[in-house]
Amino acid sequence: MSDDTEDTDERLARLVPAAVTGDARALQDVIDLIHPQVVRYCRLRVPATRYPTPEDLAQEISLAVARAVPNYEDRGKPFMAFVYRIAANKIVDARRSQSRDLSVPTDEVPDNTPSGDTPETLTLEDSASNEVAELLDHLSEKARRIVTLRVFGGYSAEETAAIVGSTAGAVRVAQFRGLAKMREILEARGEHRQNTRTQ
Repeated sequence: MSDDTEDTDERLARLVPAAVTGDARALQDVIDLIHPQVVRYCRLRVPATRYPTPEDLAQEISLAVARAVPNYEDRGKPFMAFVYRIAANKIVDARRSQSRDLSVPTDEVPDNTPSGDTPETLTLEDSASNEVAELLDHLSEKARRIVTLRVFGGYSAEETAAIVGSTAGAVRVAQFRGLAKMREILEARGEHRQNTRTQ
């Protein structure tokens, strides 16, 4: 752990209890301290070319942290673990909404259509994204978060466990069961389509 991180953790350890009790100045100091780290975290995980941008997400995460601070309970972990859990959830939400919404703002409209991205392929990709999102909706909230973090977010079992408040072993089991359930639904749909065609 770097000296900067240790210093931040120490300062947060002093400020957070006051912020929890409603000290507005302490809360502002907490947000000022976490914001640069949240921006770095988002930049590593969110392309700058997408909307919301890493900076937009960092603002949203900082606001979510500020709202969550009054209910924060110290469980012996650094406050940044709490922040990163909120950040990871916001990033997952952003990715899910992006998979459903292809209307991404852009400054310039290209003159040429990139090769390979025909309306047909884009429609198929959009349809696949929507189907995955719909399949995820069949899982429990915790299983959905775990599958999304592991499969789409690229987080390790250990990182996912820290985010959802579980163990790496439990995360792996939940991921296996969640993917198995999604596979069963897909197979059932495939059989239904096959039966419909043969009727």
